[in-house]
Amino acid sequence: MLIGELSKKSGFTKDTIRFYEKNGLIELEDESRMENNYKNYSDTVLRRLEVIRKIKEYGFTLVEIKAMIELYEAGSLEQDRGRKYIRRKVEKIDGKINELLRIKNVLTQISEHPGKECELRDILDELKD
Repeated sequence: MLIGELSKKSGFTKDTIRFYEKNGLIELEDESRMENNYKNYSDTVLRRLEVIRKIKEYGFTLVEIKAMIELYEAGSLEQDRGRKYIRRKVEKIDGKINELLRIKNVLTQISEHPGKECELRDILDELKD
């Protein structure tokens, strides 16, 4: 199938598909290029895109997804290793949650003191000469 059909079937834009190909998330066999230089994407590529979408929904980055797929394809992603990978992701998520809560608390304090000069205004005032 050509990239337009792959885009419709996968729900990814053509640019995203090209980006994934450029970054090694999807690969084409050498014989996939047609005489007119168009690429003929297989159902295997479509399945891989579907897998990438599902894993992204769990919050994994493209770098993490690529590493996970490579480990899986090399036969090195046994259950214990997979669980460690997931635990590390949970730790990262917890760190982000804590950072967002810290930022929320600071912004809440600023917004709840209307008589006090806004700290963000003070920061912006640094733009003046």
